Amino acid sequence: MGLFSKDIKTMDDLFVHTLRDIYYAEQQIVKALPKMIEKASDPTLKQGFEKHLRETEGHVKRVEQVFEMHGVERKGVRCPAIDGIIEEADDVAGEVDDKQVLDAALIAAAQAVEHYEIARYGTLVEWARRLGRPDCAEVLEKTLAEEKATDKKLTEIAESRVNLQAAE
Repeated sequence: MGLFSKDIKTMDDLFVHTLRDIYYAEQQIVKALPKMIEKASDPTLKQGFEKHLRETEGHVKRVEQVFEMHGVERKGVRCPAIDGIIEEADDVAGEVDDKQVLDAALIAAAQAVEHYEIARYGTLVEWARRLGRPDCAEVLEKTLAEEKATDKKLTEIAESRVNLQAAE
């Protein structure tokens, strides 16, 4: 079948397909975050994951809003990339006994997810603008900003203490 679905013929089709991809991804992240919260031992990391779970639930609602604004059916398409990132995180977390090392692994996994989301939302914002949909771009930019802020916070937690403790 190739790299893209046969139903993608225009930039608008590509935009909708990618929107459906991130919709699926956000729903999978909502399912994965409670497990990460449970496994995290660092209190700041645990709180960060809890905050991001609430934000991610909001991201799902924003994507639904963009579907509605754009006049397309709200549905997800399976995203092998996010499935793989989450599966890898589960595998690694299942192999780590040391709580400090596990926290470092959880941060690495969360940042892999964030980087995927940042790439997707950045692309969607640009495509929305190109398609003459600044209204959609504005909604998507809010989520992009939150994803970048989460990535920055994870880096701060990792560098200020978690990685140091894991290396001891």
